[in-house]
Amino acid sequence: MKSVSRRIATSLFLLIVTALLALPASAAKPQTFTGKVSDAMCGAHHMMEGDPAGCLRSCVAKGSKYALVVGDKVYTLESSDKATLAELDKLADQNAKVTGEANGDSIQVKSVAPAGK
Repeated sequence: MKSVSRRIATSLFLLIVTALLALPASAAKPQTFTGKVSDAMCGAHHMMEGDPAGCLRSCVAKGSKYALVVGDKVYTLESSDKATLAELDKLADQNAKVTGEANGDSIQVKSVAPAGK
């Protein structure tokens, strides 16, 4: 009888541990970051002379992703939402608030707004 009870207890323990280990992957909370909208290729320093917003748009048109420069850190912005991408285009080389889930050097964008709002 003790053997059966021990097996049930061990099985329950393993089930709980497995559930707890899976929790952090699905429980990422959105954060808000404030920084300058750029592109992943140029980051904080645009390579084209002259207009940084024009450089950003040119790089994005060639396949680079939008980025957010926060201090010395450059986050690649991940989104396929057309309204979000249009807002990032409007905010090219301007300060913005980006809300989303950070994962290393990238942010899965939930919303974008000018930094003053």
